[in-house]
Amino acid sequence: MSQIDRVLRSNIKLRHLQLLVALDQFRHLGRTAEFLSVSQPAVSKMLSEVEAMFGLQLFERSTRGSEPTAGGKSIIRFARSVLAEYDRTRDEIRAVESGAAGRTRVGAMVVAQPVLLARAVALLKRRSAQAMVLVEEGDLAQLLPKLRLGELELFVGRLEPGYAAPDLVPEPLYNEPMVPVVRPGHPLAAKDRPGWADLAALPSVMPPPWASLRVKLEQQFFKHGLQPPTDVVETASFLALLTFLTERDSVGFLARSVARHFERQGSVQVLSLPVRVELPPVGMMTMRGRALTATTQRLMECLRTAATGVARA
Repeated sequence: MSQIDRVLRSNIKLRHLQLLVALDQFRHLGRTAEFLSVSQPAVSKMLSEVEAMFGLQLFERSTRGSEPTAGGKSIIRFARSVLAEYDRTRDEIRAVESGAAGRTRVGAMVVAQPVLLARAVALLKRRSAQAMVLVEEGDLAQLLPKLRLGELELFVGRLEPGYAAPDLVPEPLYNEPMVPVVRPGHPLAAKDRPGWADLAALPSVMPPPWASLRVKLEQQFFKHGLQPPTDVVETASFLALLTFLTERDSVGFLARSVARHFERQGSVQVLSLPVRVELPPVGMMTMRGRALTATTQRLMECLRTAATGVARA
């Protein structure tokens, strides 16, 4: 058995893993010590112990802080995965002891949250009011690594084909087109037939450059003989989009069901301009071969039921 095998199987303790994850998060011995409620010398001593176990330097120390080495990054990924499994098992045991229905951790894109996921959680709560659902917002690039590490059990959002991989199990639920939106009372909202030239003349809130939707939206401007807007704010956050629609009279783009939901609440106004782009379906994704908690499985059933209603609408 190699030294690394021996360390991973027998020697390393939970407190060592917690230290490595905290150091990776804060990149500073003092802030790590404060977070763990120990002294800075204790953090230094524990880190030296872990590095001696592996026979590797896991962090480069400097006056600017601590940066993980290549070997350190591998061990940190292992640590995050083990701690995520520990949290999941602890929650399951507590749920059994207390009679509660358990817990699930979901990563969700904006396209799924206010309608699909909200309806699914409402269904889940009607069946089991004590079920706990932790929701983390982000895009696929942010949430997928956490799904792989076990920090999330389920992803809900657009199933971008560029992220397909053998270790992932995608399940498409429905197709969701995009619509342009502005703040309520925006001058463009009073126009019967707004065009792409009207949008090109306004400040815009666009998806980040790595999102496939960004390229497809820009292609729509080119298709109509226009240059895409140059006054752009890039974000995947609904709150940021809403802020810039209001503060800068910008135009943005939302999934149709999300836009209609917030239009009914008076937060945005949908423009009557078709956005004819092909988009990946909205769906959910899990890790292949990873056992799911009963609560996660029930939530997935609720998502399928809620998706039928969204697609019909």
